[in-house]
Amino acid sequence: MGTRNISGDAASDFQHATAALADVRLRPEVRLTEVPAPGRIAPYSLALSADVLQAGDPDDELASGRFVLLHDPNCPEPWQGAWRVVTFARAALEPEMATDPMLGDVGWSWLMDSLEAVDAEFVAPAGTVTRVVSDGYGGLSENGTSVEMEVRASWTPAGLQLASHLEAWGALLCTIAGLPPLPEGVVALPGQRR
Repeated sequence: MGTRNISGDAASDFQHATAALADVRLRPEVRLTEVPAPGRIAPYSLALSADVLQAGDPDDELASGRFVLLHDPNCPEPWQGAWRVVTFARAALEPEMATDPMLGDVGWSWLMDSLEAVDAEFVAPAGTVTRVVSDGYGGLSENGTSVEMEVRASWTPAGLQLASHLEAWGALLCTIAGLPPLPEGVVALPGQRR
């Protein structure tokens, strides 16, 4: 777990928060891995990386992303609190989506809907939705046109119910990957955690 200057209540709060994140159950298609956390942004940080895999084909990646939890007891002014979640989610889309003028709005609404669906309260949201269109030429002409969408966002959780924020990000990853929502009343089994 990425931390520095661990002391007192702030360290205890951070350890409790990260322990709660370890209990989050994401869909089985999501492979979650702890990765090195940024060390200069906040005194305490945790970073998770995820890949959304096609069911039955662990080599077919549908989406990927990163979830970073930051804690600074000094409450940096732009955060409007002591905690900050910084995320990104990326997936390939159908080439015809490249010209959709609403793609940015849709990507942002997927994030907001995911947070709302799990009652994750937050303030100070910020982010971008980017589309990248790549056309293959020469030796890569057989690749044709590909479109990738990336949602980068950050927000400040209101309260210490941080597990819901990881759940929301996991749902965003599955949505951007094109997975259908789970039916009402169906609970996802735990995904692989390394």
